[in-house]
Amino acid sequence: MTADTLALDKILVPVDFSRTSELALEHGQRLVELFGSVLHLLHVVECPHIGPAGAALWGYSLPAVVDRLEAGARERMAGLAAGLDSDRAVQREARVGEPFVEIVRYAHERDIDLIVMGTHGRGAVAHMLLGSVAENVLRTAPCPVMTVRDAGHAFVMP
Repeated sequence: MTADTLALDKILVPVDFSRTSELALEHGQRLVELFGSVLHLLHVVECPHIGPAGAALWGYSLPAVVDRLEAGARERMAGLAAGLDSDRAVQREARVGEPFVEIVRYAHERDIDLIVMGTHGRGAVAHMLLGSVAENVLRTAPCPVMTVRDAGHAFVMP
């Protein structure tokens, strides 16, 4: 493939404000500069696992809790975008839902060319019980997915 046939106009970096998502953002930013792409940042707020009665006990409605989480995510993403070492436009969005579903949905809606995301290196049992957002995105994304992991989760040969 030549640079002429490889167009990376839109790069999506899903962020969860973890160390691995910071590393993914660093890689994504480098690619944005290299290809002259538009950077898309997406944070997905998982709906809290409390019932409406549980939220009411604390004096909040479930929609109010979700709205506060979403507003907090937007603030943190504005800080991330402001801290980027680039004069390029950055698209930011916060959504509520299942993370891998919303990441793939966003990629479809915006015709994303590449997703750059972190992996968390969960243990085998946690992976079996909880699944992996990165793995689900890899399986269902409409575009290539580049995964980035923290060096602290390096594989060690048995």
